[in-house]
Amino acid sequence: MARARDYSAFFTSLVVHAVILLAMGMIHHHLTDNQPEVAIETIFDDVREQAEFEQVLDTNLSVSESLSVTSGGTISTSVGASAAPAISSQKIETSESLKEPEIKITAGEITAPGDDILGKDLGVGEVTGDIGAVVEGYGPAMSRISKELIRVMRDEKTLVVWLFDESESMRDDQEEIYNNFRKIYAELGIATKQEAKSRARDQALQTAILSFGQGVHVHTEKPTSDLKEIQAAIKKIPVDDSGLENMCQSISAAIDKYMVIANRTDRALLIIVVSDESGDDGQMVEEVITRAKRAKSPIYIMGRESVFGYPFARQIWVDPVYKLNHWISVNRGPETAFPEAMQYDGLHGRWDTFSAGFGPYEQMRIVRESGGIFFVLPGKEKNLAGAGSQFSRRFRFQDTKVYQPLLLSRREYDAERSASKFRSSLWKVIVTLNPHKDDQLNIREHHYPIDPKKFYEEGSKEVPKAIRAIGLLQKSIDILESVKPLRAQEQSARWRAAYDLALAQCLAYRVRLFQYCLAMDQHLKNKPPLREKKNNEWNVRRVKKMLPPDPAQVKLTKVSVEELDNQLKKAEAQYKLVMKEHPGTPWAQRAQYELNQGFGMKFEDGFRDPRYKNFGSGKGSKIQLPKL
Repeated sequence: MARARDYSAFFTSLVVHAVILLAMGMIHHHLTDNQPEVAIETIFDDVREQAEFEQVLDTNLSVSESLSVTSGGTISTSVGASAAPAISSQKIETSESLKEPEIKITAGEITAPGDDILGKDLGVGEVTGDIGAVVEGYGPAMSRISKELIRVMRDEKTLVVWLFDESESMRDDQEEIYNNFRKIYAELGIATKQEAKSRARDQALQTAILSFGQGVHVHTEKPTSDLKEIQAAIKKIPVDDSGLENMCQSISAAIDKYMVIANRTDRALLIIVVSDESGDDGQMVEEVITRAKRAKSPIYIMGRESVFGYPFARQIWVDPVYKLNHWISVNRGPETAFPEAMQYDGLHGRWDTFSAGFGPYEQMRIVRESGGIFFVLPGKEKNLAGAGSQFSRRFRFQDTKVYQPLLLSRREYDAERSASKFRSSLWKVIVTLNPHKDDQLNIREHHYPIDPKKFYEEGSKEVPKAIRAIGLLQKSIDILESVKPLRAQEQSARWRAAYDLALAQCLAYRVRLFQYCLAMDQHLKNKPPLREKKNNEWNVRRVKKMLPPDPAQVKLTKVSVEELDNQLKKAEAQYKLVMKEHPGTPWAQRAQYELNQGFGMKFEDGFRDPRYKNFGSGKGSKIQLPKL
């Protein structure tokens, strides 16, 4: 009886602060302007007026019998192609924050240009990069690359440098490329024969194989045209256990080294990057672009779709000792210079891997500005984990063309966003509800103790965080609704979609957190039995069925069943508006997922293998988790 009174007092003392729910949608708050900035940045585009078309690249893996030449991305039939008019290049700003890790080159020294070079105005040039050539796999991508090489080789000899990501997650991809290399060189053999009729050409194409992780490794002693030597070099690519992928620094280092060789032998220089991550040195994007333009070197990237508005994806890793599944975080986004979507999922930071339909910002900007191609490889990744991994990762071009990211530099984007009250208000909400900056927004979902006393102790820590988050959500709703009249004036489809989804999420997550508080209180009072004796933990489950407040909870919170139902309907209506206004897009896909998931909460017992306690990333862990 005493314990029951403790539980009642526990809920009373906490929920009394939740009277904020009494006037859901009626209370007006103001957030201060000096909110903490998140570690990553965002970019949005304007509606394009130019006619564009969609084409999925041919999946035929057989060697072509005739020469077919295609130009670069000037007029593209693929998602995200750029056919922009000539633009003035901006002076490259100094690298903004992160310390540059050391890069070690195993074959010769690569020197970085000084500030005198990086600060030069590169003049006016035409942007021709294609940021979204959709392919079914590496075979079709390699065929497209062979045509690009043929096009360049019509005018001059060529040196192509391949840069492979050394992460564990890329082993299968390297094997596929190894198996498809013959197709490139067989098709290039056709070009060599035809060109020989007009002029002699000795080794028209030379290839260098490099790989990168924390540093850069060279696997061909010197550029070669020997196919067997090239394939053997791919087999030498190691796995970098550091978990770092310094893509930008590696591209810059490769350009510095091989630009000298290309100039000396009168060759065009092409860089091809193979990586499934956005990299750990994205602050160096503009430096890469400077070097690529200076060397007149287009950069091609074979990569994966970014995670929709979020920096991370989760991949499943099975440990070799106990064969247990682990979720490992990898950098895979966002698709814009700064995240444009909520980083919060109503209980904690996001764990999903929804596709953005476009590649990571850093890779797309490099490709676009250098005149290369980004090959989107939308095939299913069997090791992706989290919500969204089971959904289609491809979107129809007709549905997404007006939602393409406008790939400005981060500095230009930030200025453009700050100049708009509508956009800066949405950004303020994204920053305020960022669990990566505010750890109090991370509410425990799994692994509550079975013992009632310990459960009570843990719940006492989490419910106050939920009530605080409800207050932040209400403030965010007020901000978003205050700029709602400006939505009709916003020309960018991306910004309108981001606003619509963020408002729906704030409305829904407020209901979800209230459900969490109800579920916690009722679990403590009812003390449900375990379904199976072996179960050793309680977990919060998200369900469609809403948990109605009991009379005591209604009295404390002043929130009736009818009021709760009204707030639920308001959230559902806003999600349906997202699906109606932005069909066939990542925003609609996320809205549908949220509706399917529901906003109810309940505690359910489960079993967790005790051997998971042996794993971790700290020094005290018996088995270290890998860094993919």
